[in-house]
Amino acid sequence: MPRTHRKMTKLDYMLKFVFLTVGAVVMAVALELFLVPNDIIDGGITGISIILSDLTHLPLGLFLFFINLPFLLLGFKQIGKTFTVSTLYGIAVMSVMTSLLHPVPAFTSEKLLALAFGGVLLGAGVGLVLRFGGSLDGTEIVSIILSQKLRMSVGQIIMIINLFIFTAAGFVFGWDSAMYSVFAYYLATKVMDIVVEGLDESKSVTIISGEHEEISDAIVQRLGRSTTLLYAKGGYSKDDTLMIYCIVTRLEVAKLRSIVHEIDKKAFIAIQSVSEVLGGDFQKKGIH
Repeated sequence: MPRTHRKMTKLDYMLKFVFLTVGAVVMAVALELFLVPNDIIDGGITGISIILSDLTHLPLGLFLFFINLPFLLLGFKQIGKTFTVSTLYGIAVMSVMTSLLHPVPAFTSEKLLALAFGGVLLGAGVGLVLRFGGSLDGTEIVSIILSQKLRMSVGQIIMIINLFIFTAAGFVFGWDSAMYSVFAYYLATKVMDIVVEGLDESKSVTIISGEHEEISDAIVQRLGRSTTLLYAKGGYSKDDTLMIYCIVTRLEVAKLRSIVHEIDKKAFIAIQSVSEVLGGDFQKKGIH
């Protein structure tokens, strides 16, 4: 008789909603009350939006929402319905909050303080949203898609994109601001490492469980990732068993962990960073 998977409860959905909201609001605070007033930008689509907002004098929230929107639609098959909806919600909240906070005076005009506090808040906000199944910037989605076509790593593509963005910031805001922006982006990335586990572009996952067949099938069907079953023998028990091995993106780690724990709460899960994935068929087949 097939096992019934535990569905997300109302409390689970409420907590996800709360933390997605908090993360989006925290990022809006970082942008409007620390970074943007001091001509410090973030990378990715957020950085592009800040530059365009300064050049056109239109609200930052408009660019944050409408530039991200086509990238979300483009990557729908790669990131799945749940992640798309969560990301769209997070970006919408962030866009509205930047408009509401825009009239509020900046907390400081000292660039180093703005860089430090803005960078920390930015990383915390983005990290919270990532941890609870969403994102606040479509750059990574585009990078995942491009990496499959260009045979380049996601990290390399993001680095190239941000190189152009920070260079453009140098022409618009001055080179001092561009250099401050690089440090703010670096600080935000480090804070995300603390808030979210598995922020490298790819993760190798090894799972040991008595329910290995059911877990393997669930990963293939619900996450769209292929798995490999490896024969193993317990060092203490001497029992023969099978281990599950698979490669996932950093955006999928939380979902994979949830799938495994729904089936076997006592399953052993080992997650390691992978600097690069070459060969094979790493393309997403779809998330359910």
